[in-house]
Amino acid sequence: MSQVFKALSDPTRRQVLQLLRKGPMSAGELSDQFDVSKPTMSAHFAVLKEADLVHAEKAGKSIIYHLKLSVLEEALLGFVDSFGLGAEPRAPRRETAR
Repeated sequence: MSQVFKALSDPTRRQVLQLLRKGPMSAGELSDQFDVSKPTMSAHFAVLKEADLVHAEKAGKSIIYHLKLSVLEEALLGFVDSFGLGAEPRAPRRETAR
């Protein structure tokens, strides 16, 4: 879970994930959305892959990235559960006699 939150700590990586919500994109298409060098974007992609938030697929000379939303959901649910905030059923309210 800590790798997921490390990946989410950077605004560029969060924006990459937002872009991938619309569908798979190539590394080049993603990189074109940012004003940083290709090596910097490669480092961001590596962190996202290490956290298992994206899946990289080779297509010819391109790398296509896919969002792995289930991993993000699991990490966030685990985080919420660690605070005891999970969706536990509430005990029914007892009516008091008047």
